Amino acid sequence: MELWYTEKQTEKFGITAKVKQTLHTEQTDFQRLDMIETEEFGNMLVLDGMVMTTEKDEFVYHEMVAHVPLFTHPNPKHVLVVGGGDGGVIREVLKHPSVEKAVLVEIDGKVIEYSKKYLPSIAGALDDPRVEVKVDDGFMHIAKSEDAYDVIMVDSTEPVGPAVKLFEKGFYEGISKALKEDGVFVAQTDNPWFKADLISKVYRDVKEIFPITRLYTANIPTYPSGLWTFTIASKKYDPLTVKEDRFHEIDTKYYTEELHTASFALPKFVRDLIK
Repeated sequence: MELWYTEKQTEKFGITAKVKQTLHTEQTDFQRLDMIETEEFGNMLVLDGMVMTTEKDEFVYHEMVAHVPLFTHPNPKHVLVVGGGDGGVIREVLKHPSVEKAVLVEIDGKVIEYSKKYLPSIAGALDDPRVEVKVDDGFMHIAKSEDAYDVIMVDSTEPVGPAVKLFEKGFYEGISKALKEDGVFVAQTDNPWFKADLISKVYRDVKEIFPITRLYTANIPTYPSGLWTFTIASKKYDPLTVKEDRFHEIDTKYYTEELHTASFALPKFVRDLIK
């Protein structure tokens, strides 16, 4: 008998993957957590029925969240990752030698625990001495921070459950205060095929707070529609005017210096969302 996992990405559309075995399943204090081994994508973390990351394609998302803002900022030393309990963004952040401290604030400690157990290639950097892991509410951490970080990355789930408030304008205002005067901020902002209104709203809200706001994309097969967006904003630095000598060699599978700029070239239907 074959076993398949299906994520219903909308009421009328979904993706499916053949499952080898279920590794763990649990209702945590915040969400339903499933860790499954799939034939095509390896081990897969699923939260509330939504694919969060897989061993096969995780590098795309994690590299694009981390390296675009970290190469945009000329000297990122103190970095905050909100969410991201699987550890993938932290792994990429630590590839930048200027980073002295990376703080991870994840609301659900179970995500960290089982990512370390079943996704060691992703979560392996969480024990690095430069990393401080806090099992806490990212929204409240931001609210209590001021002039503290060079770069803030919001690696949240889709806007459901505990992540809803991470897509509100008040949260972005808090991020502005938590950043230093030349800080850079990035957040995943879902896909333009099924969440066009969300992208427009987030972009509009962020643009009212930050003088420089841009949208970029990446291809992630296991995320809804495969086309994913990120909104980056800064008080001072434009990701499209990064000087060539700013880039340095790092070990990546997706991100490149050329792609840094190319990812901001948007299909017209996506560009129309942020006019």
